[in-house]
Amino acid sequence: MPLQKVDKIWMDGELVDWDDAKIHVLTHTLHYGCGVFEGIRAYETDRGPAVFRLTDHIVRLFNSAKIFMIDVPFSIDTIVDAVKETVRVNGLPACYIRPIVFYGYGEMGLNTLPCPVNVSIAVWPWGAYLGDEGIKHGVNMKISSWQRHGLNALPPAAKGTGMYINSSMAKVEALKAGYDEAILLSPQGYVSECTGENIFVVRHGKILTPPIAAGALEGITQDSVLTIARDLGYEVEFANIARSDLYIAEEAFLSGTAAEVVPVRSVDDRVLGEPGPITRQIQEVYAATVRGQDDRYKDWLEHVHL
Repeated sequence: MPLQKVDKIWMDGELVDWDDAKIHVLTHTLHYGCGVFEGIRAYETDRGPAVFRLTDHIVRLFNSAKIFMIDVPFSIDTIVDAVKETVRVNGLPACYIRPIVFYGYGEMGLNTLPCPVNVSIAVWPWGAYLGDEGIKHGVNMKISSWQRHGLNALPPAAKGTGMYINSSMAKVEALKAGYDEAILLSPQGYVSECTGENIFVVRHGKILTPPIAAGALEGITQDSVLTIARDLGYEVEFANIARSDLYIAEEAFLSGTAAEVVPVRSVDDRVLGEPGPITRQIQEVYAATVRGQDDRYKDWLEHVHL
């Protein structure tokens, strides 16, 4: 999806014009891929724009940085406030938000310790990542030939920039083969996650999702869905899932900030069909929650305007 320009981007404590938000070609992270980021959404509510689980996302950003030994030169509270300021100054009722922490210009080589650390926050309007049709009728999935990296190769608990080469290769492979999205398996052969989403399977009325040990990122939206599902009375469990479990699932769906909650229509041409009742119910509650229409989860919203 093409980016839609807005007025300002936050860079190291200052708001700069969109077209002036530039970095040097010798920026360290551009060469070696060591950086961390988050994907966050602000939604339109009856109290103006509200960012969904903002502090939780920024805490995860800092945890990712800690795993990679990146010293962020700002506090969590400063970045939370900067996100709100960036949404506010651009006057957007709803938007996608991308904070990124990266090694900047001034050092080269694999030793990151002397490198300067930069932080930027960009926001822009962005629709459903897997499309409105995917939200309504489900997406067609393919098990990727590319394997999710193992726990001791790259830490899946961190949302690292360079790690997404793995996801990008799987995504492009799936699109070229005529599918909407890919599913990656762990080195042990278990279902891990999709290229940018966590995955859920419904078997015998129980909702299952892969654990971190299978290489899945601990998703903020995933956690929200698990809470909603439990509150709806469903049994939920982190469990290893075989690819064949996907083929015979009663229902399956994806979750992620960009994608939101998306039904799975088929996996490797095994048809699951139209979205099932559990998926639909969770999808509806989630959609109401992020827009401030469900008081049970109002604490998940951080309003931009006080």
